[in-house]
Amino acid sequence: MLGHLTSIAVLPFVLTASDFTSKESVCYGTTSAGSLKKGVELPSEGNNFVAYSNVARLAGRTYVHSKVNDIIVNSYSNLEQTEPDKVFKYAETGFEDGGKFSPHKTHQNGLSVDFMTPVLDAKGNSVHLPTHPFNKFGYSIEFDQVGNFDEYKIDYDALAGHIVSLHKEAVKQGYDLWRVIFDPKLQPHLFKTKYANYLKANIQFSQKRSWVRHDEHYHVDFDIPCK
Repeated sequence: MLGHLTSIAVLPFVLTASDFTSKESVCYGTTSAGSLKKGVELPSEGNNFVAYSNVARLAGRTYVHSKVNDIIVNSYSNLEQTEPDKVFKYAETGFEDGGKFSPHKTHQNGLSVDFMTPVLDAKGNSVHLPTHPFNKFGYSIEFDQVGNFDEYKIDYDALAGHIVSLHKEAVKQGYDLWRVIFDPKLQPHLFKTKYANYLKANIQFSQKRSWVRHDEHYHVDFDIPCK
């Protein structure tokens, strides 16, 4: 009888361990020609972050590689300590099985993530950039040459702090960031923040003109081995 009870007690643990293993993602190919197996959906919200659209989540557009999920979630947690007054919003990621992800040219293997640009309101408070169907979930917003849009202003401290947090967490887990795409004309403002030296030493910013401007969002590619 004791042995029978012991087996029952162990069973939940065995199931939990098996379930965890089943959620380990595998990526294939590249960000622009690849796929994903067992993608993980990012959480809809946390203490200091939200998803850009519940509609997009229902459409399956917020899946990433399981390791990318861990890095993102942990980096947001770390930001509660380093940037406690800031809020963040992630945007498009990819499908559960990866593959072509219109209208994006990348986001195919679970390693590409768009983040909406952190902003300050007219009173200097950290707020979420509005994202809804009427502004293409934020993607049609255009900031001016210094980072202003209506009553909003790009929060370069929060943006830089988030990139640094992502990189530190990626390295902690044995990975890295491949590149960050953000409007080259706005990048100099990041190097006026307290994170400037870290960014210069560790982050590869794309200097090429992208097919879209990348001012209302910044694109991060994670460096995780794929098959």
